[in-house]
Amino acid sequence: MKLNEVMTVLEKVAPVSLSDEFCKKFGLYDNSGVIINCGNDIGGALFSLDLSINAVKKAIECGYNLIVTHHPAIYGGISKIDLTGDQQSIAIAECLKHGISVISMHLNFDAAPHGIDYHLMRGLGGSEAEILAPVYGGGYGRFYSVKSENFSEFTENVKKTFNSDRVLSYGEDRRIKAVASFCGAGCDEKAIAFAVRNGADVFVSSDLKHHEIAALLGRGINVIQLTHYCAESYGFQKIYSEISKDLSVPTAYFCDAELM
Repeated sequence: MKLNEVMTVLEKVAPVSLSDEFCKKFGLYDNSGVIINCGNDIGGALFSLDLSINAVKKAIECGYNLIVTHHPAIYGGISKIDLTGDQQSIAIAECLKHGISVISMHLNFDAAPHGIDYHLMRGLGGSEAEILAPVYGGGYGRFYSVKSENFSEFTENVKKTFNSDRVLSYGEDRRIKAVASFCGAGCDEKAIAFAVRNGADVFVSSDLKHHEIAALLGRGINVIQLTHYCAESYGFQKIYSEISKDLSVPTAYFCDAELM
């Protein structure tokens, strides 16, 4: 396959223009699309949430010359390449050395109608949602009803569904019927206000700060904090499972268990 042919398949889930529109509408920044183009035909594709050294090693081991990431392999401007210790520089250099192209699909995959934020909701037991930041049939940040159960039961089911023991929970063991969830680092004042306004019983996201957790608990909303990797790898793997059917090259999914 040609790199542009792979890109066509990926954009069936969510075009890069969705990221552009999302950034324009909500004042955000992103860098999705082709990040490294080595100009060769694609013989195999590895999907990985991050462009990590371990992911590059896995691609080399598999003999694949494309890595598709969720988090942008290059996010902001690079002022220097330091191969003595900077992990991003080393990963990029290894890709160039071995002829490995890189595509990153970030906010467009977050906000797609069946994107990463959507799959987080599904994993937590929701189906239909009100969306905090809607865009083109999808969006980011969701509020929805779930099966009524005790918070302790809900937390244990989250651990099982997302295959992670690194799940932090805060709040009383009371009945949970409604959830507000945000993939990645989605907690801010707008997200908290959204959860409060809709009457969420529990708030689920990643990378929460102390004062944010305290603010939620103070408003009577329990909190579940997933690792950033866990919250997004779940949905990215779901997307991979669908995309891989349409790619005419071997594929694999790489998961860094240490970050789950």
